[in-house]
Formats: sequence, structure tokens, C-alpha cells
Amino acid sequence: RMSVYFNEASGNKYVPRAVLVDLEPGTMDAVRAGPFGQLFRPDNFVFGQSGAGNN
Repeated sequence: RMSVYFNEASGNKYVPRAVLVDLEPGTMDAVRAGPFGQLFRPDNFVFGQSGAGNN
């Protein structure tokens, strides 16, 4: 049952059902630039602006 973990896009392409969350945008930029970054939909990236480095 691939439909549990993936959405089928056009041309038999499958997109993971995922929400990627972090407190700073740098980590999400690294994921996007990596080998799997193009698998995820851009609107599934959720991040803050300040990070948690000073906590």
C-alpha cells in the first residue's frame, strides 16, 4: 500500500508524505540541496527564523 506513505504525482512519480520541521532554515536548505531534496514538496518544509542556538 504505497498510498499510505506516498502521493502519486503525474507520470507515475511518487512524492513522500512528509512534513519536515526545524527551528532554523539552514537545516532545511541542506536537505533541499542534498540528493533527496527534490523528492519533497516545497510547502512541506516548515522552519523558524531564529533557531534555538541561544537557548
